[in-house]
Amino acid sequence: APLTDTEAIRTMVEEVLNWRGKLNVLINNASSFYPTPLDNANEKQWDELMGSNLKGPYFLCQAAAPKLLENHGCIITIADIYARNPLKGYSIYCIAKAGNTMLTKALAKELAPNVRVNGIAPGVILWPNTDDQMSESIKQTVIDNVPLKRIGSPTDIAQTALFLATSASYITGQIIAVDGGSSLT
Repeated sequence: APLTDTEAIRTMVEEVLNWRGKLNVLINNASSFYPTPLDNANEKQWDELMGSNLKGPYFLCQAAAPKLLENHGCIITIADIYARNPLKGYSIYCIAKAGNTMLTKALAKELAPNVRVNGIAPGVILWPNTDDQMSESIKQTVIDNVPLKRIGSPTDIAQTALFLATSASYITGQIIAVDGGSSLT
């Protein structure tokens, strides 16, 4: 469903419930990511980045909450290490991810004790899809600044999500950095 369309989000949750009959875990993973330097950022970019990174996840949580409460489920949001330490030239994205982090904490309080809400803040996992965003020298500079000296993999995020969904019964309101130590700097 388009994450900027709250009616489509509600319909999607209804379709999932009609298909499966229950809901135990919601992972908010969809996201837009691209640069928005202040001098040429526009309202369309604001709406898209806020929509996919904050508005959509919030209203998806709202639509799923009744079933998650009933099933003592959990919500996992995919935040970003740049929610805490912004990435130059990506201000709107970073602002949206900071809001996503607060969404995690606020809903952890609001939905407790029946639903645990946590987040994962990935570091560099995959490079952007377009070569014009990052040259090979920029990629190498990024890797050089990661204490583990490599990028992560989607499996690193999936394993953390699995842990939060199945083995973290006393963890809520937390954002786990999966970033090779990048957030230490």
